[in-house]
Amino acid sequence: MQLVALGLNHHTAPIAIRERLAFQPERLAAALGELVGLPAVQEAAIVSTCNRTELYCATQDPQQAADWLAAYHRLALPDISPYLYSLPDNEAVRHVFRVASGLDSMVIGEPQILGQLKEAARLAESAGSLGSTLHRLFQKSFSVAKEVRSTTAIGESVVSMAAAAVRLSERIFGDMRETRVLFVGAGEMIALAAAHFAGSAPQRISIANRTLARAEQLAERVRGEAISLASVGERLADFDVVVSCTGSPLPVIGYGMAERALKARRQRPMVMVDLAVPRDVEPEVAKLSNVFLYTVDDLVQIVSEGKALRQAAVQDAEAIIDLGVLNFVQWVDGREAVPTIRALRSHAELMRQEELARAMRAISRGEAPEQVLEQLSRGLTNKLLHGPSQFLNRADVDTAAHASETIRHVFGLDPVRSDNKEKE
Repeated sequence: MQLVALGLNHHTAPIAIRERLAFQPERLAAALGELVGLPAVQEAAIVSTCNRTELYCATQDPQQAADWLAAYHRLALPDISPYLYSLPDNEAVRHVFRVASGLDSMVIGEPQILGQLKEAARLAESAGSLGSTLHRLFQKSFSVAKEVRSTTAIGESVVSMAAAAVRLSERIFGDMRETRVLFVGAGEMIALAAAHFAGSAPQRISIANRTLARAEQLAERVRGEAISLASVGERLADFDVVVSCTGSPLPVIGYGMAERALKARRQRPMVMVDLAVPRDVEPEVAKLSNVFLYTVDDLVQIVSEGKALRQAAVQDAEAIIDLGVLNFVQWVDGREAVPTIRALRSHAELMRQEELARAMRAISRGEAPEQVLEQLSRGLTNKLLHGPSQFLNRADVDTAAHASETIRHVFGLDPVRSDNKEKE
C-alpha cells in the first residue's frame, strides 16, 4: 500500500486550469465515494480550495487515482498531466505537513489552509473514506502545524489573502472610511475578508448570499447589512469595492453587469477582488476602464513586508516538519510489524499452553512440584529458542552474521568480542 498526494496548486497551474479541476463542495461526499470505489484505492480525502486541488490516497495504484481525477472533470489526462504532481509516501507526508503549516500557501504562513484541511478530513470521515492511515496523517499534520505556529515566527508578519485584498483596495482609495464594500458569498474566505475590511472602518458593508439567513449572520458580526444575491446586479453601482467568493460554477458578475454599474457610477473607479475558483467575475471585466479586477493569483504580488522574517521562520518550521515526518514514518513502519508481532505472540501462547498442559498432567500423576516447574521452564525455553537456534545453525555465513546481530539486538545480548579483547 502506498500513500500518495496527487494534485495541482498555484505553483504548478494557472487559475484557468485550477478552476477546471475544482470540486463543488456539495459534490465532495459523492466524489469521495467514487474514489474509494476504485479497486486500488482503500482510503481517500480531497482538498479543493482556490489555490489547490489535491487527492490524498492510500492506494496500490496511484495511476488509477489520476485517471479518475481527469475523468471526473471530463478532461483528458494528457491535457492536465503537465500541471499535476504525484508525491509518494514520505514526500506525500512532508507535503501535507508543509501545507498544514502554511509553507506551501500563496502567502507564506497563511492560516486558512489549516481549517480547510480539517474540513477535508471531517468530510472524508463522514463519507467513510478516511481510514487509519489518513486519519493519523491528518492528525499529525494538525499537531505539526500547531507546533510551527507556536514556536516559530511564521505567523508574526503574515499577510493573509483577506488582508491582501484590503491592501489592494487601499492602493486605489487610500482612506477606506469613505468606501462602500460589498461581499458576495458568506463562506469562510468571505468571513475573513469581511473581518479585515471591518477593521478599516468602511462607510458601509453589505453581504450578498444565495441563502439570506447566512448573509444576515455574517452581516451581524461585521455590523453590515444583508442583501439577496439576486439584487447584486441592480445594486452593484452602489459599491466601491466588491469581494466575491462563492461556490458557483458560473460567474456571478458578468461583463455587462459590471459595465452598467460603471456607467451608473459615472466612471468612478471600482475594485473587484475575485477569490473564487472557479472565478465569480468574468475575466473580461478587467478590460473595463476604471475597474481594477484582481484574482487570487494577483494577491501574492503585494506581499513583501516581513519577507526576511518569514523566510527565517520557514527554516525553523522545516526542522519541525522533518521531525514530524520521521515520527509518522516510524508509526507506519511499526504498523507493518504488527502482523508479525501478533503471529509471534500467538506462537508463544500456543507453546505456553502445551507446556502448561504437560505440567498439569505431571502434577496429577503426583510428581514433585519442584520437578514439574523445572521441566516447565526448560520446556518453554527450549521451544522458544529452537527456531532461532536452528535458523542460525543452518544459515550461510552472511545470513548468519546478519541474523546474529539482529538476535543480539532483540534480546539485549552483549556484542560479540574478538579473542584479543577477551584476553585483555
